[in-house]
Amino acid sequence: MHVVVNAAASADGKLSSRRREQIAISGEADFERVDRLRADSDAVVVGVGTVLADDPHLTVKDESLCNERLERGEPKQPARVVVDSRGRTPTDAAVLDDAATTYVCLSEAAPVDTRLELTDRAELVTAGDERVDLLRAFAALESAGLERIMVEGGGELIFSLFEAGLVDELRTFVGPTVIGGRDAPTLADGEGFVEAFPSLSLEEVARLDDGALLSWRVEGR
Repeated sequence: MHVVVNAAASADGKLSSRRREQIAISGEADFERVDRLRADSDAVVVGVGTVLADDPHLTVKDESLCNERLERGEPKQPARVVVDSRGRTPTDAAVLDDAATTYVCLSEAAPVDTRLELTDRAELVTAGDERVDLLRAFAALESAGLERIMVEGGGELIFSLFEAGLVDELRTFVGPTVIGGRDAPTLADGEGFVEAFPSLSLEEVARLDDGALLSWRVEGR
């Protein structure tokens, strides 16, 4: 399995404002890059916080990219994955429509009635007691044939993936705006590291829209 974390951050490293409302950080060129990255992936992964805040569809928008997938013998759309320890994904969320297969990763703490509501709309993966055990969950996704994984956020999930040692690449578009706010989400939230910090190797820097795309490889992966 190869895991690529992709994110757009402000110049001061924020994913959105303290209100956790979606903010346009990048432009058309980056949107096209993200669409291509989705099309080249077997699955697109987000945390439930992103689903609740943005209600993303997580599908490839460019029909020509969808056709390329079909020509390669792949499904028209990559699978979608929601990491949702307690089953908070709304049953009417866009990510649960029939545009693509969706997996919801739950912990044992997710209520039974929630499982029953989700089971008709998604493939359920249970791993972990109180929180999703990402190592076990991603191993289950790999067993289902999902090898090329794109992670789109949010910050809590991204930190947890780094903590679990699952990230191979980090691609960050840094946009020309300052959001600020001590409570605004950053690229990697969670508890934060105090030692054994993940080390990155800068592979490429490219101008894109009015910002820059930074491509990093996680050392030791």
